[in-house]
Amino acid sequence: MDHLAELKEFARLHARGQGIGDRQVAAVLPRITNDEPGHPASWARVWTGEADRLAVAGRPLDACRHYALARFPYHGDDVRRRAQDNCVRTFDDWRRRRGVERLVLDHPDGTVACWASGLDSRRRRPLLLVMGGIVSVKEQWAPLLPRLARLGWAAVVAEMPGVGENTLRYHADSWRLLPFLMDELAGRARVTDTSVLGLSFSGHLALRAAAEDPRIRSVHTVGAPVAGFFDDPDWWPRVPGITVATLRRLTGAPDDDALRALLAGFPLGPDVLGAVDIPVGYVVSSRDEIIPPTERQLLGATLPRVRFKEFDDVHGSPAHLGAMRKWLIASLLRARVTHRLGGSRALPAGGAGRRPGAPGGAPGLSRAVGAEAPGAPGAPGAPGSSDAFGASTVGGASVVGPSVVGPSVVGPSGAAGPSGSGPGVVGWADAVPRQPRRSPVE
Repeated sequence: MDHLAELKEFARLHARGQGIGDRQVAAVLPRITNDEPGHPASWARVWTGEADRLAVAGRPLDACRHYALARFPYHGDDVRRRAQDNCVRTFDDWRRRRGVERLVLDHPDGTVACWASGLDSRRRRPLLLVMGGIVSVKEQWAPLLPRLARLGWAAVVAEMPGVGENTLRYHADSWRLLPFLMDELAGRARVTDTSVLGLSFSGHLALRAAAEDPRIRSVHTVGAPVAGFFDDPDWWPRVPGITVATLRRLTGAPDDDALRALLAGFPLGPDVLGAVDIPVGYVVSSRDEIIPPTERQLLGATLPRVRFKEFDDVHGSPAHLGAMRKWLIASLLRARVTHRLGGSRALPAGGAGRRPGAPGGAPGLSRAVGAEAPGAPGAPGAPGSSDAFGASTVGGASVVGPSVVGPSVVGPSGAAGPSGSGPGVVGWADAVPRQPRRSPVE
């Protein structure tokens, strides 16, 4: 598959994940004939034009989603850099009246920007860190934040090193970004009770960090690379060119050989994975073109408390987004209930290392929040879900109402979980967008 064909194939996954309809994508893709920077029919120019139109029309969140596609897979040329800037700017317009705040953190190696909701120094809630993969900017996941705050979490969406506004370099020790975030947020969230929702490559960071940092109490991921992706010479030739090019960009590797040498330090072995004695939820795509099937086998053999959900789909399970979203939310809630019922270990003195804990769960737990609960994972996704995890359903009865978690389940902060509380997080009628920067002309 050539570069432009790969771009269009990946666009269908990422557009659907953001709530951009298949018809909208089908109307735009035929107009894109190349990926030459500045060309009027190029990938970045066509998507930017769509985004500019939506921004001027007063629809900042929808514009943000289109700018995210314009800068895909990374902002490596002038048009994509402007799209990246406008992606942040239009999301900033949308979030101002929705309880979402912006954080800019100074890291020893650069700058890390985040979107957050539910942070409070007086009432510190359990922390939920959300992070996308190597091509996903934080704005794609941030509309979920108001709902997560209503569920009782202090929720923070960040980016992988090198992605979006994150100026750090991606390397084998990038997992240390997660402890850094917990340290920075300690005054406004209960970081000793942290969950990580890490999609794709950020799931790898989360698993590695969880082996070292006992503040991480659960990990939930979709198609995370573990070992074989990084070191299996038979699998590597099958990895899509866009994935390889993006990894070269994020790591700074000058060529593919240098990239392979760098990635040799990334695999997680049984010694590391065996230390991750916390609940782990892992979504498997049976036809994943990026992640080898050996990753599931390794996790199943080494993780003490892992649960899998498999979809007959490609990477990210784009044809099963509704069911996948529900399963992930149920996985998060299941881990919360397990922790409340005493299924998690005590935090070791001094915070160093992990030690085995008591078996998690309680009789009937899967009936309350498990994948088999009526109307939860495996059920068709609600039509019209409009953000990365169906924010219009998260917090509503279809995801966390009695049919999924039962009437006795409480949110992370101890309050009963909301049932359809508040308006959906999509919509932009009350937002007054600033004008985006003009795209470069020919």
